[in-house]
Amino acid sequence: MSLLIQICLLLLGFVLLVKGADFFVDGSSSVAKRLKVPSLIIGLTIVAMGTSLPECSVSVSASLAGKNDLAIANAVGSNIFNLMVVCGMCAVFCPLTVQRSMLLREYPLSVGVAALLLLFGISGMSVARPEGMVLVVIFVAFLLWMVFSAKKARNASTADTGEYKILPVWKCILYIVGGAAAIVYGGNTVVDSASEIASSFGLSDNLIGLTIVAFGTSLPELVTSVVAAKKKEVDMALGNVVGSNIFNILMVLGIAASISPMTFIMENAVDLVVLLAFSELVWGYCWISKRLTRWQGGTMLALYAGYVVYICMR
Repeated sequence: MSLLIQICLLLLGFVLLVKGADFFVDGSSSVAKRLKVPSLIIGLTIVAMGTSLPECSVSVSASLAGKNDLAIANAVGSNIFNLMVVCGMCAVFCPLTVQRSMLLREYPLSVGVAALLLLFGISGMSVARPEGMVLVVIFVAFLLWMVFSAKKARNASTADTGEYKILPVWKCILYIVGGAAAIVYGGNTVVDSASEIASSFGLSDNLIGLTIVAFGTSLPELVTSVVAAKKKEVDMALGNVVGSNIFNILMVLGIAASISPMTFIMENAVDLVVLLAFSELVWGYCWISKRLTRWQGGTMLALYAGYVVYICMR
């Protein structure tokens, strides 16, 4: 009976994720059109921050409890999932056009902060409070940069909204807040119920942590980006992934390390090197063709499957 309840909760979590993402994208898109702000910037900020709430909640709670040894693995694992699975799935559903400005600015920043985290980690085999504060300061600077970019884009925008239906302000707020809440609650429900189901089948806690928890906390990014791609909001889909990866390192790990120093192990270094290698591959795909095609998305999914096999065997 308990197993049946967990399966029902798992299904409920997926429903909340899908519908929450649907409302969240609609509300965010309407805000972008109303304020004449590019969908890319909305994806890099509001949407990315909303879908990063599960990672932030898990890491901050662990830090407050003094049990943040797995915080780095969770954030890095989520970033790899976002890059290879979320982008890969979006490309399979709808080939994604990539803006040159993202390849020159936000994408290199996401790679740079990953390299900075690797440098912090291997220098003392931990991420200390001062280093966490440095990450938070960079995060604040990134947010200010996004606000400046949004203001500049709004002032320069002369395009109308075409036939796009702009929602009333109250409905935009309701969709964004309600959608974010459904995404967070749905993601947590999926993680908890899936972990219970896995445990009932005798899977180890280590394997559960490396797979279900990492996948579950990234489900909001996956669902939100796929929904955005299907709605032809490709800039928002890519912005969500890049923004979430930046937030996971600067905001999530920055806050966690500022609360309590985080232990850094060699597996973390290996995973960060894998993240950097995958980032260079995707950057190359995008730079050569200025888009992510279906076959490229397929290769990204295949590479991630190989990575999962590796982390389960090591």
